[in-house]
Amino acid sequence: MLTRDYFDSLADLSPFEIKDELIKLARSGSEKSSRAFLNAGRGNPNWIATRAREAFFLLGQFALTESKRTYYDPEAGVGGMPPRDGSHLRFKKWIKKQLQIQLDNWVEEEGPPPAQTLSDAVDFAIERFGFEPDSFMHELTDSIIGDNYPVPDRSLYHNEIVTHEYLMWSMCAGHRPDVKFDLYPVEGGTAAMCYIFKALKNQRLLNDGDTIALGTPIFTPYLEMPELEDYGLHIVRMNAEQEDKFQFTEEDLKVLEDPKVKALFLVNPGNPSAAAMDPDSIRRLVNFVNTKRPDLIILTDDVYGTFVPGFESVLGHLPKNTIGVYSYSKYFGCTGWRLGVIAVAQDNIFDEKIKAHPEKIQQLLDKRYKPMTPAPRELKFIDRIVADSRDVALNHTAGLSLPQQVMMMLFGLVEMVDKEKIYQNACIAICVKRFRNLVEGMGIESNPGIYFDHYYGIIDFEFWLRKYVGEEVVTWVKENIHPLDIPFRLAEDHGIVLLNGSGFAAPNWSARVSFANLNDEAYSQIGRAVRTIARGYVQAYQASKGETITG
Repeated sequence: MLTRDYFDSLADLSPFEIKDELIKLARSGSEKSSRAFLNAGRGNPNWIATRAREAFFLLGQFALTESKRTYYDPEAGVGGMPPRDGSHLRFKKWIKKQLQIQLDNWVEEEGPPPAQTLSDAVDFAIERFGFEPDSFMHELTDSIIGDNYPVPDRSLYHNEIVTHEYLMWSMCAGHRPDVKFDLYPVEGGTAAMCYIFKALKNQRLLNDGDTIALGTPIFTPYLEMPELEDYGLHIVRMNAEQEDKFQFTEEDLKVLEDPKVKALFLVNPGNPSAAAMDPDSIRRLVNFVNTKRPDLIILTDDVYGTFVPGFESVLGHLPKNTIGVYSYSKYFGCTGWRLGVIAVAQDNIFDEKIKAHPEKIQQLLDKRYKPMTPAPRELKFIDRIVADSRDVALNHTAGLSLPQQVMMMLFGLVEMVDKEKIYQNACIAICVKRFRNLVEGMGIESNPGIYFDHYYGIIDFEFWLRKYVGEEVVTWVKENIHPLDIPFRLAEDHGIVLLNGSGFAAPNWSARVSFANLNDEAYSQIGRAVRTIARGYVQAYQASKGETITG
């Protein structure tokens, strides 16, 4: 089965599709032996943030008491809509009773009771942002009940303010820009990608046949989506090398000098490189854009920024040029909630570019957005993204569901209340320990530095074989081993699923490992299995040369 022809037949598939074949192979082998099935191919974390969820579910109970206040038919189970006036005072009385009940049965080692977490989050928001208490409380209760359409459709008023402040920490902790951003909460980073691609095309900011640059290695959909007939974009790669610790050099940036390159798409920290852009790399890009390409469109996907203390997003350094994308999924362990956000600075090149379109294009856009507004040319780019996400005609029902927006708010508020960053440090420690277990199992030394998020990793067989064995072995492996042999050998012989690095524009003879979704010891096993595969290649090389094979 594992022949070169078979591997060639899979070469054009996404690694997330190849994964299904790997899982079948790994499970089959595990069922025939006592070994464990270990799937480190997908980055779904195996931890969750408990406190914000405790607050969320408790808030739902209060919201139901508010609903029943306006109307309640207990026999039919019919309630009314939560009222606004006096809602904060009623909440304070209700939460005080709940806290007393919980304290009577609470164990100190379990941390603060949910009532305390919810009370602290509400108090923090009112004090920090100057919210009118009843207005804020009503947004929480009415939204968690989910009895209304999202109004405004782009983002709830209080949620946008809370989320803006959270993003300034999660994406710009190391460099906070002195500008304001408009936000669009969306159904995870996945929806953000789809909506942005669609909007850039609809606004004629990227057109069929245009060229974009990708900072590679990169999350596979960024490689695949541009080439769909929907967009018809050409791709050039701005490739960061492991030898440069996956940082972009002056030489790498030269690909952006061509004016045909309309946009640069980044994932920062990288997926799968796990390297955040360091200050020097950011400085090089900022200087380049400011002096040579002030017209360059930048999209930065910063999902893993919270795993790097003091993270600096390109969004904070080049806000006018940049569309920011953030997802709550990985940090809070909430992939199933589908929570993400798009950020665009209020002063941006996107609105400028749209206004600079020739009259013929302006008239086409006028026609598209005329059902929404009598002045379509005044419609901001961020609001066009919202409209395009619902094909314009359904703009009046656009927006992320209200219970999701409440969960988003509570994640952000609980994080902001945590001044000592206890939760962040705990999440980082989980990934760091697993990374170290893998490295020890592989029998190598690796110190990726402070800009490494430890969420993913690239195991580059070519890089490590060259470092520990020599160039002759590397040459032989590249001539005699198919790159897909690595993940398939791990699956068949060891019951381990890793994704092929080539699917992320990483080196061909590499594999991506997630440090998020298995227990700590599993990574020691993965490390030993990877070492066994590498040793097998070396032994095959030695046998081909008639050399004595040693341990």
